[in-house]
Amino acid sequence: MKLSTREITLAGLMAALIIVVVVITRIPFVSAVVPFSLQPLLALLAGAVLGPKVGALSMVIYILLGLMGLPVFSAEPFGGLAYVLKPSFGFLLGQLLAAYLTGKILQGKDPRQITSYLLAALAGMVAIYGLGLPYLYVILNFYLGKAISVGGVIGTFFLPFALWDLFKVVIAASLARAIHLRLPKTMLNR
Repeated sequence: MKLSTREITLAGLMAALIIVVVVITRIPFVSAVVPFSLQPLLALLAGAVLGPKVGALSMVIYILLGLMGLPVFSAEPFGGLAYVLKPSFGFLLGQLLAAYLTGKILQGKDPRQITSYLLAALAGMVAIYGLGLPYLYVILNFYLGKAISVGGVIGTFFLPFALWDLFKVVIAASLARAIHLRLPKTMLNR
């Protein structure tokens, strides 16, 4: 995969934006298996605005920086290779897939059609949950030894977040569409 200097720069800038937003929105003294985060919104936005390749690359950069030990993740220990064993790590992998999928769905779509943006962002959110929930189930049950049923995972880690995440879908779709309507077609990286 050959990338231009512009694409590399955009991916790095989006990764930096994700880091800034995550660090600013950390809620101190709150310990949760799946913390509140604006990361899904930014993953959807990365794919929608930057396209599948560059949007996914921005998520790869973000995840790699965290795994190298930089304190960029939203929950303790905030970084390091051991983060792979946290139940919420699957949601990070889902965000990588979401960025790619959202961008791929929007390729060649007319920015005047908000429906395309909403469906693409919704598909991205489905990808986040599609990877995140099974990963969480496996880590909780088989690594941490905390028995939880599939229904328990859905009731505890999906239902309380679903409405908020639908709101993120609408925001990401609206922002991406607004950006695309203002950019000349030659600048769109999709």
